[in-house]
Order: sequence, then C-alpha cells, then structure tokens
Amino acid sequence: MSVAVLTAIAVFIIVVFRMLNVSSQPQKPSFVCRDKQFLNRVLKFAPQLDEPYVPTRLWGFSGHVQTILYSVFGRVRCPCPKGDRRFLNLDDGTTLTYDLFKPTVNEPELEDITVVIVPGICNSSESDYIRTFVNYTQNQGYRCAVLNHVGALHNVPVTASRIFTYGHTDDLHVMLCNLSEHYPNTKIIVIGYSMGGNLVTKYLGESRHNRPSSVIAGVSICQPYDALKATGVLLHWQNFRRLYLYALTEAIKALILKHRSKLLADDIKEQYSLIEKDIISAATLPELDDAYTRKVNNFKNLHEFYRWSSCLHYINNVKTPMIFINSRDDPLVPEDLLIPIQNFAKSKDNILYMELMHGGHLGFFEGGFLYPNPIAWLDRTLVSLLPALREHYVDDMKKTTAVY
Repeated sequence: MSVAVLTAIAVFIIVVFRMLNVSSQPQKPSFVCRDKQFLNRVLKFAPQLDEPYVPTRLWGFSGHVQTILYSVFGRVRCPCPKGDRRFLNLDDGTTLTYDLFKPTVNEPELEDITVVIVPGICNSSESDYIRTFVNYTQNQGYRCAVLNHVGALHNVPVTASRIFTYGHTDDLHVMLCNLSEHYPNTKIIVIGYSMGGNLVTKYLGESRHNRPSSVIAGVSICQPYDALKATGVLLHWQNFRRLYLYALTEAIKALILKHRSKLLADDIKEQYSLIEKDIISAATLPELDDAYTRKVNNFKNLHEFYRWSSCLHYINNVKTPMIFINSRDDPLVPEDLLIPIQNFAKSKDNILYMELMHGGHLGFFEGGFLYPNPIAWLDRTLVSLLPALREHYVDDMKKTTAVY
C-alpha cells in the first residue's frame, strides 16, 4: 500500500474521530441556581446529577450524531404503551386531543402525580421518544398525559383553520383544565420538549387568572427561548444549522399540505390572504411563517409573531418552580441563546438551570460503546425529578400555611 493511500486513510480516520469528538470525556452537569435549598432537594432525589453523564462511547460525544439519531430513530427498543385518547371540541372548531396513560404498577407510597408531556415540534404521543418516556414513567407508578399538537396525529383530521404554533398555549390550558376536572386531587408537573418547553414556560409566565392550581412545577428541555434569534441563527450554515432548518421547514410544510383541504380551502385563503404557491415554495421557516403561520394567527409581521411566541418575554412572570435543561453541543441551540436563561436562574428562587456538555438536541443517549442503553439519561433524570418537585411544593405549602 502506497504512502499516499496510507496518508489518505489516516486523514479520514482523524476527520471522523474529530467529528465524533471521541477524545472528550464524560462530565458532570453544571447548575445555575440561586435557591440552594431547591438545588439540594433535586440532588437528594436525583443523585445521578452529581455524577458524570456517560454518552455512548463511539458516537455519543457528538451533538450532531445524538441529534440525528434521536430525530430518525427516537429511542431504542421503543415500547407501545396503551392509553385512552380524549377528544375536546374547542370554541374555534378545533378538535384537540390528548392521550392519558395510567400507571402500570401500584405504588401506595407515591402521591397522586400526573405528568403532563408537551412534545416537540410536529410530534405527538405516537413519537418514539414520547412513547419510551411514557412507558418508563408508567412503570415507576405515575400517570401520564400527552398533548397531541393539532395536526400532528396521522389519523385525526384538522377540523378548524389552524394547526399548532410555537406560542399558542390555549391548547395546553384546555388540556390542563380538563385533567384537573377529572382528577381533582392530582398534582400536575408539566414537561416540555424543545418547542414544548417554550409552550410550558410561556404558559406559566402568562397572566391567566384561571390557571389550574394543581400545576405545581414545570420542566423545559432543549428549548432556544427566543424564536426571533433562534430562527436567525438557523439561517446560517455554521455547524450545519441551515440543514436542520430545512428539515424543520419541510416537516411543518408537510403537515400543512397534508391537511390542505381544510387549511387551504378557498374561503380560508381569502380570509387570511394566503397564497398557496408561496407556502409550497417556502425554503426556510421564516418564509413559511411569513406566508402562512403569522397570517392565520393574525399578526402583521414576523417580528410581532416571533416576539409573541417566545417564552423569553414572559419568563420574568413565572412563579411556578421550574427546571430548565440544555446541552452545550445542541446544534439547534447555540450557547448565546442560553445566556438569558442562565441570568434568569441567577436572579430568582425556585428556578434551576441545568447544562450538560453533551447530549445534542433531545438525544442524551447513555451507556454502551456502539449500542446505547434502552433508557436514556434524560428519561431517568426526569422521573427522578418528580418526587423532588413534589416535596418542594409540599414544603412551600407548609411555609405558606405557617405564615397565615
């Protein structure tokens, strides 16, 4: 074999190893939390957070690989938990659904907690990563309820002139109210993934006088916090972000076109001044949002729509305890977008920001050399946070009662 061939092979191996970031080592999560009592309680129930997160050795240190594998395969050995689908007819004609999953084991010592799950963009209870987390949480003795974003389910038609949007929290509110009516004694912890994290945070920061008192805590995972800056960042080719933007754009466009008979009916196009060819030809998310999403939500321009959508402009009003989780190697959420949430966690009690060096966007695969463990680090951690958040709520209630 010639020297040139050996050199080429060596260069190829070096490039692959750098892309996979295999020289990295497992690291502990870092925390930003002014409220040390809150942090200590979380560490009490989730001692793994005081240990390094160990990604799958061969490829888990690459944020790109983690993100791509999550988006393509979801999770390994994905179960099919069985639940009941509930249909709610809203005033605007929308058919809203959520899936309810009962605990699979009876744990008498557990308090009545319902875990409400708000999936990421275009996702639902049928998404693999949601199914895996639901199954794991059921098996730990908790009830789960998953919000199905309007338009995302394969077999549920759209019945109004809209699908989900990044900042439309009314669907989540209706679901939470319905759950509270059916389970008046339960305490609800709301967990949001990516876009779902934005919805959860925005909802808890909005001025709603009729928000159910049963909602005791929220968790946000891998969200960018500011839609305007996030879409601007994704327009750049750095770190291949433009490719991720293309995938997001096509996913939303596919949903719109799937429900074209309702969403792009002649009367709807006339009502909202929609031009179908502009929607079909949109190459980026801002183009698609300008041609469709901001119009059907009655916004004059994208700036107003993205500002309304972003939880960053509501976050200072959040009074419910919250935990925020992001990874440093998330290719969709660069570090600059994480500064506001870090500053927020420094300034307010009952708020914890948790950052991992690795994990990608919603990946967090764990263990093994090539094949990861069936249960991701994220799933294990989220379930261990539930009793911590419950105990924090009980202590706060005791303090409030003692004052009065």
